[in-house]
Amino acid sequence: MDGVDAALLRTDGLEIRAFGPSHTLPYPEPLRSRLRSVLGGTGPLEEVGHDLTLAHADAVRALLERARIRPRDVDVVGFHGQTVLHEPKRGRTMQIGDGALLASLVGIDVVNDFRSADMAAGGEGAPLAPLFHATLARGLPGPLAVLNIGGVANVTWVGEPARGAEGPLLAFDTGPGNALIDDWVWLRRGRRLDADGALARAGRVDEAVLAILLTDPYFRRRPPKSLDRNAFSLAPLAHLSDADGAATLAAFTARAARLATEHFPRPVLRWLVGGGGRRNPALMAALAQALEVEVAPVEDVGWDGDALEAQAFAFLAVRSVRGLPLSLPGTTGVARPTTGGRLHKAQRRRRASA
Repeated sequence: MDGVDAALLRTDGLEIRAFGPSHTLPYPEPLRSRLRSVLGGTGPLEEVGHDLTLAHADAVRALLERARIRPRDVDVVGFHGQTVLHEPKRGRTMQIGDGALLASLVGIDVVNDFRSADMAAGGEGAPLAPLFHATLARGLPGPLAVLNIGGVANVTWVGEPARGAEGPLLAFDTGPGNALIDDWVWLRRGRRLDADGALARAGRVDEAVLAILLTDPYFRRRPPKSLDRNAFSLAPLAHLSDADGAATLAAFTARAARLATEHFPRPVLRWLVGGGGRRNPALMAALAQALEVEVAPVEDVGWDGDALEAQAFAFLAVRSVRGLPLSLPGTTGVARPTTGGRLHKAQRRRRASA
């Protein structure tokens, strides 16, 4: 819920031909507060989704202006929207945002609703970035793990990077990402996040509380599996100081990633970390200690960690238009490779190009 990441990508849905500029548009605080108010899928969803779509349109326009590209030169926008509810056990997922409205505002075809088809076919609906991760990983030594730390953390195990998305893949949510730390800092300090991990670095991990957190049955489930942002409670930390709570939550994210390795078909040579969590030194140090192999930000292999998720949904939008799979049995638990997404055509007629 920090803002909108937008990125330009040239792809045929099979290979990455070129990366363009990216842009981040932070949400204004009133919108961020309203997004928090609809977490859980209740409240004025349509109204907040409308305003969220307007913010995405602003981000698209700003990116195109920065890149000096006209809307008619862009084939499709991948619009994920904001997840406000994810309950895979009940076959429910909800992302707010109006794809048809975005297409009309920016004059570009839009693909959204990426998750529904997967869930209808028996999948978890998440994570969806693994095919993009595997495509990016071509040429890297493996096996390797790509860990995205957003509100929830998810991992892609890439067994044979040389084969890209055609090689063996396993993906699932490992556990908490930044959401619990953010909620803790908001609750205790009224701040959006633990900037530079300063609060966590000032505290000590409470191993007894950490042990309680790690008893959650989710960690014993076999993947593929996925989580809602609010799947874990802060209640066990209520008696801790601000700093010790932040340190314990950073360790929770890291230890959950370590538990994920028990499901890997083979050990990995290194972990590449994307998402906002890679900017938290306390969290990165906790990961290095817990995983006991090389842990590095994705920038170490030339990827753009700030743009990675936006690039992934641009890639998936092209795959959707071409009818290619967005998810696999090993990435979401879907019965068979499954495409998805819903295309909204813009009224403006544009040139067709890959």
